[in-house]
Amino acid sequence: MSVEIKKVTDKETLRKFVQFGIDLYEGNEYFVPPLIYDEMATLNREKNPAFDHCDAAYFLAYRDGVIVGRIAVMINYKSNEIWNERNARFGFVDFIDDEEVVDTLFGVAEEWARSRGMEKIHGPLGFTDLDHEGMLIEGFDQMGTMETIYNYPYYKDHMERMGYVKDQDWFEYLIPIPEEIPERYARMADVVKKRFGLMVKHLGSKKDVLPYARDIFLLINKAYKDLYGFVPLTDRQIDYYVDMYIPMLRLEFLTLVIRQEDHKLVGVGIGLPSLAQALRKAKGRFLPTGWYHLYKALKGKDNKVLDLLLVAVDPEYQGKGLNALLFSEFIPAARQLGMEVAESNPELEENNRVRSLWSDLNAKHHKTRRAYSKQL
Repeated sequence: MSVEIKKVTDKETLRKFVQFGIDLYEGNEYFVPPLIYDEMATLNREKNPAFDHCDAAYFLAYRDGVIVGRIAVMINYKSNEIWNERNARFGFVDFIDDEEVVDTLFGVAEEWARSRGMEKIHGPLGFTDLDHEGMLIEGFDQMGTMETIYNYPYYKDHMERMGYVKDQDWFEYLIPIPEEIPERYARMADVVKKRFGLMVKHLGSKKDVLPYARDIFLLINKAYKDLYGFVPLTDRQIDYYVDMYIPMLRLEFLTLVIRQEDHKLVGVGIGLPSLAQALRKAKGRFLPTGWYHLYKALKGKDNKVLDLLLVAVDPEYQGKGLNALLFSEFIPAARQLGMEVAESNPELEENNRVRSLWSDLNAKHHKTRRAYSKQL
Protein backbone atom coordinates (compact mmCIF):
# COMPACT_ATOMS: atom_id res chain seq x y z
CA MET A 1 0.00 0.00 0.00
CA SER A 2 1.20 3.53 -0.74
CA VAL A 3 1.71 6.08 2.03
CA GLU A 4 -1.15 8.49 2.75
CA ILE A 5 -0.48 11.81 4.50
CA LYS A 6 -3.07 13.48 6.73
CA LYS A 7 -2.70 16.92 8.25
CA VAL A 8 -3.58 17.19 11.93
CA THR A 9 -6.60 19.47 12.21
CA ASP A 10 -8.35 18.53 15.47
CA LYS A 11 -7.64 17.52 19.04
CA GLU A 12 -8.39 13.84 18.48
CA THR A 13 -5.86 13.56 15.67
CA LEU A 14 -3.34 15.62 17.62
CA ARG A 15 -3.59 13.07 20.42
CA LYS A 16 -2.85 10.31 17.88
CA PHE A 17 0.14 12.36 16.70
CA VAL A 18 1.51 12.49 20.24
CA GLN A 19 0.65 8.88 21.06
CA PHE A 20 2.49 7.54 17.99
CA GLY A 21 5.71 9.08 19.34
CA ILE A 22 5.28 6.80 22.35
CA ASP A 23 3.85 3.67 20.75
CA LEU A 24 6.73 3.37 18.26
CA TYR A 25 9.13 2.69 21.15
CA GLU A 26 7.05 0.12 22.99
CA GLY A 27 9.40 -2.40 24.56
CA ASN A 28 12.51 -0.22 24.10
CA GLU A 29 14.38 -0.19 27.40
CA TYR A 30 16.05 3.22 26.83
CA PHE A 31 13.12 5.34 25.65
CA VAL A 32 11.62 7.84 28.12
CA PRO A 33 8.09 8.89 27.11
CA PRO A 34 6.91 12.46 27.57
CA LEU A 35 3.69 13.25 29.37
CA ILE A 36 0.93 13.34 26.78
CA TYR A 37 -0.66 16.35 28.46
CA ASP A 38 2.56 18.38 28.18
CA GLU A 39 3.09 17.45 24.53
CA MET A 40 -0.49 18.37 23.69
CA ALA A 41 -0.08 21.76 25.37
CA THR A 42 3.18 22.47 23.52
CA LEU A 43 1.53 21.75 20.17
CA ASN A 44 -1.68 23.65 20.97
CA ARG A 45 -1.98 27.05 19.31
CA GLU A 46 -4.31 28.26 22.04
CA LYS A 47 -2.03 27.31 24.93
CA ASN A 48 1.55 27.78 23.74
CA PRO A 49 2.53 31.48 23.57
CA ALA A 50 5.26 30.62 21.03
CA PHE A 51 2.47 30.82 18.45
CA ASP A 52 2.51 34.59 18.92
CA HIS A 53 5.47 34.51 16.50
CA CYS A 54 5.42 30.97 15.10
CA ASP A 55 3.43 28.99 12.57
CA ALA A 56 3.32 25.20 12.36
CA ALA A 57 1.70 22.21 10.71
CA TYR A 58 1.62 18.58 11.84
CA PHE A 59 1.40 15.60 9.52
CA LEU A 60 0.73 11.90 10.03
CA ALA A 61 1.73 9.16 7.58
CA TYR A 62 -0.61 6.18 7.19
CA ARG A 63 -0.24 2.88 5.40
CA ASP A 64 -3.26 0.62 5.14
CA GLY A 65 -4.99 2.74 7.78
CA VAL A 66 -2.18 2.39 10.32
CA ILE A 67 -0.02 5.33 11.47
CA VAL A 68 3.60 4.76 10.41
CA GLY A 69 5.15 8.22 10.85
CA ARG A 70 4.71 11.78 12.05
CA ILE A 71 6.41 15.16 11.59
CA ALA A 72 5.89 18.75 12.69
CA VAL A 73 7.17 21.62 10.57
CA MET A 74 7.47 25.07 12.10
CA ILE A 75 8.47 28.59 11.18
CA ASN A 76 9.75 30.77 14.01
CA TYR A 77 9.49 34.21 12.43
CA LYS A 78 11.19 35.87 15.39
CA SER A 79 14.17 33.54 15.02
CA ASN A 80 14.42 34.27 11.32
CA GLU A 81 14.39 38.00 12.01
CA ILE A 82 17.08 37.77 14.70
CA TRP A 83 19.37 35.47 12.72
CA ASN A 84 18.56 37.01 9.32
CA GLU A 85 17.46 33.68 7.88
CA ARG A 86 14.54 32.13 6.07
CA ASN A 87 14.51 28.80 7.89
CA ALA A 88 11.84 26.29 8.74
CA ARG A 89 12.25 23.79 11.54
CA PHE A 90 11.19 20.18 11.73
CA GLY A 91 10.59 18.35 14.98
CA PHE A 92 8.38 15.83 16.80
CA VAL A 93 9.50 13.44 14.08
CA ASP A 94 9.19 9.65 14.27
CA PHE A 95 8.85 6.96 11.63
CA ILE A 96 9.19 3.27 10.93
CA ASP A 97 12.29 2.09 9.05
CA ASP A 98 10.87 2.54 5.57
CA GLU A 99 12.20 4.76 2.78
CA GLU A 100 8.81 5.52 1.27
CA VAL A 101 7.38 6.59 4.61
CA VAL A 102 10.34 8.82 5.44
CA ASP A 103 10.58 10.39 1.98
CA THR A 104 6.85 11.12 1.89
CA LEU A 105 6.82 12.66 5.37
CA PHE A 106 9.79 14.92 4.75
CA GLY A 107 8.59 15.73 1.27
CA VAL A 108 5.34 17.14 2.68
CA ALA A 109 7.20 19.09 5.38
CA GLU A 110 9.69 20.52 2.89
CA GLU A 111 6.93 21.56 0.48
CA TRP A 112 4.99 23.26 3.30
CA ALA A 113 8.11 25.26 4.18
CA ARG A 114 9.01 26.00 0.56
CA SER A 115 5.52 27.28 -0.21
CA ARG A 116 5.96 29.84 2.57
CA GLY A 117 9.17 31.22 1.16
CA MET A 118 11.61 29.33 3.34
CA GLU A 119 15.08 28.56 1.97
CA LYS A 120 16.33 25.95 4.45
CA ILE A 121 14.87 23.42 6.88
CA HIS A 122 16.70 22.22 9.99
CA GLY A 123 16.02 20.13 13.06
CA PRO A 124 14.92 18.33 15.07
CA LEU A 125 14.10 21.56 16.90
CA GLY A 126 11.11 22.85 18.80
CA PHE A 127 9.44 26.20 19.08
CA THR A 128 11.96 27.32 21.71
CA ASP A 129 15.32 26.23 23.06
CA LEU A 130 13.47 24.70 26.02
CA ASP A 131 11.73 22.17 23.77
CA HIS A 132 13.35 18.87 22.78
CA GLU A 133 16.03 19.25 20.12
CA GLY A 134 18.75 17.22 18.45
CA MET A 135 18.51 13.74 16.91
CA LEU A 136 20.41 11.06 18.79
CA ILE A 137 23.32 9.77 16.67
CA GLU A 138 25.45 8.10 19.42
CA GLY A 139 24.42 6.53 22.72
CA PHE A 140 21.49 4.37 21.70
CA ASP A 141 22.24 2.00 24.58
CA GLN A 142 21.94 4.79 27.18
CA MET A 143 18.82 5.73 29.12
CA GLY A 144 17.03 8.80 27.78
CA THR A 145 16.05 11.76 29.91
CA MET A 146 13.00 13.93 30.42
CA GLU A 147 14.65 16.78 28.51
CA THR A 148 15.90 14.97 25.41
CA ILE A 149 14.86 13.01 22.34
CA TYR A 150 15.42 9.28 22.01
CA ASN A 151 15.26 7.77 18.52
CA TYR A 152 16.28 4.59 16.75
CA PRO A 153 19.71 4.32 15.03
CA TYR A 154 18.13 4.09 11.58
CA TYR A 155 16.94 7.73 11.79
CA LYS A 156 20.48 8.96 11.11
CA ASP A 157 20.78 6.75 8.01
CA HIS A 158 17.58 8.12 6.52
CA MET A 159 18.57 11.73 7.18
CA GLU A 160 21.86 11.30 5.35
CA ARG A 161 20.22 9.33 2.53
CA MET A 162 17.84 12.26 1.92
CA GLY A 163 20.71 14.74 1.68
CA TYR A 164 20.47 16.28 5.14
CA VAL A 165 23.84 17.38 6.57
CA LYS A 166 25.21 18.23 9.99
CA ASP A 167 24.20 21.69 11.19
CA GLN A 168 25.14 21.40 14.87
CA ASP A 169 26.10 18.72 17.41
CA TRP A 170 25.46 18.54 21.13
CA PHE A 171 27.36 16.34 23.63
CA GLU A 172 26.01 14.81 26.83
CA TYR A 173 28.04 13.56 29.78
CA LEU A 174 27.59 11.07 32.57
CA ILE A 175 29.38 12.45 35.61
CA PRO A 176 30.19 10.54 38.81
CA ILE A 177 29.29 12.74 41.77
CA PRO A 178 32.40 12.99 44.00
CA GLU A 179 32.26 12.41 47.74
CA GLU A 180 33.63 15.90 48.30
CA ILE A 181 33.90 19.11 46.31
CA PRO A 182 37.05 18.90 44.16
CA GLU A 183 39.81 21.21 45.40
CA ARG A 184 39.87 23.20 42.16
CA TYR A 185 36.12 23.85 42.37
CA ALA A 186 36.32 24.91 46.02
CA ARG A 187 39.25 27.22 45.39
CA MET A 188 37.66 28.82 42.35
CA ALA A 189 34.35 29.28 44.15
CA ASP A 190 36.03 31.16 47.01
CA VAL A 191 38.03 33.35 44.64
CA VAL A 192 35.01 34.22 42.52
CA LYS A 193 32.87 35.22 45.49
CA LYS A 194 35.56 37.48 46.95
CA ARG A 195 36.82 39.01 43.71
CA PHE A 196 33.41 39.93 42.30
CA GLY A 197 31.41 40.49 45.49
CA LEU A 198 29.04 37.59 44.89
CA MET A 199 26.95 35.44 47.20
CA VAL A 200 24.86 32.29 46.84
CA LYS A 201 21.20 32.74 47.69
CA HIS A 202 19.54 29.82 49.45
CA LEU A 203 15.75 29.72 49.35
CA GLY A 204 13.52 28.05 51.90
CA SER A 205 10.28 27.59 50.00
CA LYS A 206 8.75 27.67 46.52
CA LYS A 207 7.13 30.97 47.49
CA ASP A 208 10.62 32.42 47.96
CA VAL A 209 11.47 31.50 44.36
CA LEU A 210 8.74 33.64 42.82
CA PRO A 211 10.51 37.03 43.25
CA TYR A 212 13.43 35.57 41.23
CA ALA A 213 11.42 33.52 38.72
CA ARG A 214 11.23 36.08 35.92
CA ASP A 215 14.83 37.14 36.52
CA ILE A 216 15.92 33.53 35.97
CA PHE A 217 14.38 33.45 32.49
CA LEU A 218 15.60 36.95 31.66
CA LEU A 219 19.10 35.78 32.57
CA ILE A 220 18.66 32.75 30.29
CA ASN A 221 17.71 35.16 27.49
CA LYS A 222 20.87 37.15 28.09
CA ALA A 223 23.25 34.22 28.59
CA TYR A 224 22.02 32.11 25.67
CA LYS A 225 21.45 34.83 23.08
CA ASP A 226 24.38 33.79 20.85
CA LEU A 227 23.76 30.04 21.02
CA TYR A 228 22.59 28.01 18.04
CA GLY A 229 18.95 28.67 17.19
CA PHE A 230 18.18 30.52 20.42
CA VAL A 231 15.32 33.01 20.46
CA PRO A 232 14.74 35.20 23.53
CA LEU A 233 11.60 34.29 25.43
CA THR A 234 8.80 36.84 25.41
CA ASP A 235 7.01 37.99 28.56
CA ARG A 236 4.11 35.65 27.78
CA GLN A 237 6.49 32.72 27.29
CA ILE A 238 8.27 33.51 30.55
CA ASP A 239 4.95 33.47 32.41
CA TYR A 240 4.13 30.15 30.71
CA TYR A 241 7.41 28.53 31.78
CA VAL A 242 7.28 29.97 35.30
CA ASP A 243 3.92 28.26 35.79
CA MET A 244 5.27 25.03 34.25
CA TYR A 245 8.65 24.66 35.95
CA ILE A 246 8.63 26.44 39.32
CA PRO A 247 6.31 23.87 40.97
CA MET A 248 8.70 21.08 39.91
CA LEU A 249 11.82 22.56 41.49
CA ARG A 250 13.70 20.88 44.28
CA LEU A 251 15.30 23.76 46.14
CA GLU A 252 18.51 21.88 46.99
CA PHE A 253 19.28 22.03 43.26
CA LEU A 254 18.38 25.63 42.60
CA THR A 255 21.50 27.77 42.95
CA LEU A 256 21.20 31.53 42.55
CA VAL A 257 24.32 33.69 42.42
CA ILE A 258 23.62 37.28 43.45
CA ARG A 259 25.83 40.37 43.16
CA GLN A 260 25.89 41.83 46.65
CA GLU A 261 26.12 45.52 45.74
CA ASP A 262 22.80 45.65 43.87
CA HIS A 263 21.26 42.17 44.45
CA LYS A 264 21.36 41.44 40.72
CA LEU A 265 21.04 37.81 39.61
CA VAL A 266 24.19 36.96 37.64
CA GLY A 267 24.17 33.15 37.66
CA VAL A 268 21.73 30.29 38.01
CA GLY A 269 22.07 26.52 38.08
CA ILE A 270 19.07 24.19 38.08
CA GLY A 271 19.10 20.45 38.61
CA LEU A 272 16.38 17.91 39.20
CA PRO A 273 16.28 14.31 40.39
CA SER A 274 15.97 12.19 37.27
CA LEU A 275 12.39 11.52 36.20
CA ALA A 276 13.35 8.98 33.54
CA GLN A 277 12.25 5.83 35.35
CA ALA A 278 9.14 7.54 36.71
CA LEU A 279 8.10 8.61 33.22
CA ARG A 280 8.67 5.09 31.93
CA LYS A 281 6.31 3.78 34.60
CA ALA A 282 3.76 6.51 33.83
CA LYS A 283 3.77 5.56 30.10
CA GLY A 284 2.85 9.09 29.12
CA ARG A 285 -0.08 9.45 31.51
CA PHE A 286 -0.24 11.63 34.61
CA LEU A 287 -3.40 9.85 35.78
CA PRO A 288 -4.31 7.59 37.42
CA THR A 289 -0.90 6.64 38.86
CA GLY A 290 1.69 8.60 36.85
CA TRP A 291 1.62 11.46 39.35
CA TYR A 292 2.66 9.08 42.13
CA HIS A 293 5.74 7.83 40.25
CA LEU A 294 6.77 11.40 39.43
CA TYR A 295 6.23 12.61 42.99
CA LYS A 296 8.26 9.72 44.38
CA ALA A 297 11.12 10.41 41.96
CA LEU A 298 11.15 14.12 42.80
CA LYS A 299 10.71 13.95 46.55
CA GLY A 300 12.00 10.53 47.56
CA LYS A 301 15.51 9.56 48.64
CA ASP A 302 16.01 6.52 46.42
CA ASN A 303 16.88 8.41 43.24
CA LYS A 304 20.56 7.93 42.34
CA VAL A 305 20.65 10.21 39.29
CA LEU A 306 20.71 14.02 39.14
CA ASP A 307 19.77 15.74 35.88
CA LEU A 308 21.67 18.99 35.35
CA LEU A 309 18.98 20.95 33.54
CA LEU A 310 20.67 24.26 32.87
CA VAL A 311 23.37 26.72 33.80
CA ALA A 312 23.12 30.38 32.83
CA VAL A 313 25.75 33.00 33.60
CA ASP A 314 25.56 36.70 32.80
CA PRO A 315 27.94 37.42 29.88
CA GLU A 316 29.82 39.87 32.13
CA TYR A 317 30.90 36.93 34.30
CA GLN A 318 31.28 34.15 31.75
CA GLY A 319 34.68 32.47 31.81
CA LYS A 320 35.40 33.79 35.31
CA GLY A 321 34.65 30.72 37.39
CA LEU A 322 30.95 31.04 38.20
CA ASN A 323 30.25 27.56 36.83
CA ALA A 324 32.56 26.10 39.48
CA LEU A 325 30.66 28.05 42.13
CA LEU A 326 27.34 26.69 40.88
CA PHE A 327 28.46 23.06 40.85
CA SER A 328 30.15 23.38 44.22
CA GLU A 329 26.64 23.89 45.57
CA PHE A 330 25.18 20.87 43.76
CA ILE A 331 27.75 18.30 44.88
CA PRO A 332 27.10 18.25 48.66
CA ALA A 333 23.32 18.51 48.12
CA ALA A 334 23.37 15.51 45.77
CA ARG A 335 25.58 13.43 48.06
CA GLN A 336 23.38 14.17 51.06
CA LEU A 337 20.46 12.63 49.17
CA GLY A 338 22.48 9.57 48.17
CA MET A 339 22.86 10.46 44.52
CA GLU A 340 25.74 8.84 42.70
CA VAL A 341 25.80 10.21 39.17
CA ALA A 342 24.76 13.35 37.31
CA GLU A 343 23.72 13.62 33.69
CA SER A 344 24.41 16.81 31.79
CA ASN A 345 21.88 18.39 29.51
CA PRO A 346 23.01 18.62 25.85
CA GLU A 347 25.94 21.03 25.47
CA LEU A 348 26.94 22.55 22.17
CA GLU A 349 30.00 20.90 20.67
CA GLU A 350 32.03 24.12 20.74
CA ASN A 351 31.02 25.09 24.30
CA ASN A 352 34.46 24.38 25.74
CA ARG A 353 33.89 26.45 28.87
CA VAL A 354 31.17 24.15 30.15
CA ARG A 355 32.85 20.97 28.93
CA SER A 356 36.08 21.89 30.78
CA LEU A 357 34.13 21.71 34.05
CA TRP A 358 33.98 17.93 33.81
CA SER A 359 37.75 17.46 33.43
CA ASP A 360 38.21 16.83 37.16
CA LEU A 361 35.23 14.53 37.50
CA ASN A 362 35.98 11.52 35.27
CA ALA A 363 33.02 12.42 33.09
CA LYS A 364 32.08 10.12 30.23
CA HIS A 365 30.84 11.52 26.92
CA HIS A 366 28.05 8.99 26.41
CA LYS A 367 25.63 10.61 23.95
CA THR A 368 25.80 12.82 20.88
CA ARG A 369 22.86 14.42 19.14
CA ARG A 370 22.66 16.39 15.93
CA ALA A 371 20.64 19.05 14.18
CA TYR A 372 20.48 18.38 10.44
CA SER A 373 19.79 20.89 7.69
CA LYS A 374 18.90 20.90 4.00
CA GLN A 375 18.53 23.63 1.42
CA LEU A 376 15.05 23.81 -0.04
